[in-house]
Amino acid sequence: MGDDSTIDRIDTGKKRQTVSRLGRILFGLGIALQASEDFRDMEDNVEYADSADVPFPELAAPLGSGTALLGGLGIAAWKLPKVATGAVVAFLAVVTPTMHDFWNKEDASGERLAFFGNLAMFGAAVAFLREAYR
Repeated sequence: MGDDSTIDRIDTGKKRQTVSRLGRILFGLGIALQASEDFRDMEDNVEYADSADVPFPELAAPLGSGTALLGGLGIAAWKLPKVATGAVVAFLAVVTPTMHDFWNKEDASGERLAFFGNLAMFGAAVAFLREAYR
């Protein structure tokens, strides 16, 4: 039979898995819900992308939002985790400096806040990508 320390390690491992799973669900749903909001007002998102000189904004805006939506749902469900987390990492890596380039704006408080929020999400996505490759 195992000793108490073995049981404690097993319990601790299960708790970590539960916390990690909860984190993935919350993060994935947060990304997916944010992306779904983009579809509610895609016309404004296309205009915003156009104002940032994104090429083919009529295609890029819905493609980016769709990538984030499917990636977020994949992370939340932990289905195809390498693809899902890779999609979110790629989305945030492109969108963050392109759309929230506060250093190029005069009144940049909103863009700065969006940039730092995306930066935090990018860090979480990279951590989940690492987990997907374990």
